Amino acid sequence: MAAGAALLAFVGAGLLRHAPVPGLIASALALSVLAALVSRGTEQVGHRLGPGATGSLQAAFGNLPELFVCIFSLRAGLVKVVQGALIGSILANTLLVFGVAIFVGGVRHGRQQFEARAPRMMATLMLVVVAALAVPTLVASLHTPAAGHLEALSAACAIVLLLVFCASIPFLVRSGGAEGAEPETAGPRSHREADQPAWPLAVAITVLGVAGLAAAVVSEWFVGTLEPALGPLHLSQTFAGLVIVAVAGNAVENFVAVKLAADNRMEYAMSVVLNSALQVALAITPILVLLSLVMGGPVLTLVLPPLLVVAVLLGTVMSAIIVADGETMWLEGVALVALYGMVAASFWWG
Repeated sequence: MAAGAALLAFVGAGLLRHAPVPGLIASALALSVLAALVSRGTEQVGHRLGPGATGSLQAAFGNLPELFVCIFSLRAGLVKVVQGALIGSILANTLLVFGVAIFVGGVRHGRQQFEARAPRMMATLMLVVVAALAVPTLVASLHTPAAGHLEALSAACAIVLLLVFCASIPFLVRSGGAEGAEPETAGPRSHREADQPAWPLAVAITVLGVAGLAAAVVSEWFVGTLEPALGPLHLSQTFAGLVIVAVAGNAVENFVAVKLAADNRMEYAMSVVLNSALQVALAITPILVLLSLVMGGPVLTLVLPPLLVVAVLLGTVMSAIIVADGETMWLEGVALVALYGMVAASFWWG
């Protein structure tokens, strides 16, 4: 059924790829459906690997659509879209999705408690990311001697982030893995599938390969319709990346996190949300910075609009405060969503 939906969404996106606004909507929907198929395929492979490895594998494949969108956007010269998408993905997870999950879980179950050590460490790692974004931005704004070497400085910061990511992998695996490490017990869909036989390994790997290739094709269509659609929709490049690309690229993970919170499994919901943000910040962002140096065309640096850096800092600090006591309530979720709304609104005009 998932494969049929993915095929239908792929065909629809292909037919509408020359119509800017409908094509953009169809491509975003197709990316979300393909991400769901990737999620299902990695679960099947994970039956043979264990939960920690499954989570890492699912996170890697689940971020493929967003990675492809950013690569094609760079090739099209849409640097602001890429910057907005990367920061938007971090903010969408740490503010919007986390906030909705806390709100839904709090409304259904009251105060929810969880083991706070892993979330606190993830918040600490996010502060390293904030530093990596703030240093080049401040260097450019303050015109220090390093301001003439922003590309090299961004590359150095990117390498540091990748090293931190590599060092964090054992911790992330031990703390439950990344996105979807426990999706097979996360809700009604999982219970229905529990009695179904596992896919043969060859089938699961084929599904992952085909879905990944289809995601690359749809990502190119998405970027092709994005720029022409900005005018009719009266959207800036930064807002499109910050909201549209970020939400479309993380739709499945977002649903899983909210569903886990609604099932009173807040620890797993936090694992989905915070690991997703960490992967984008510590892996995808530096990889794109380094790729842009050899792709030709515009170079992606870590020099951002100061407001974006401040937004990431505020989101990280607020999330750290919320997870520090090992307890959440619905009003904290409202506060996170409110901050996301204010940040998104500030970039509506550019």
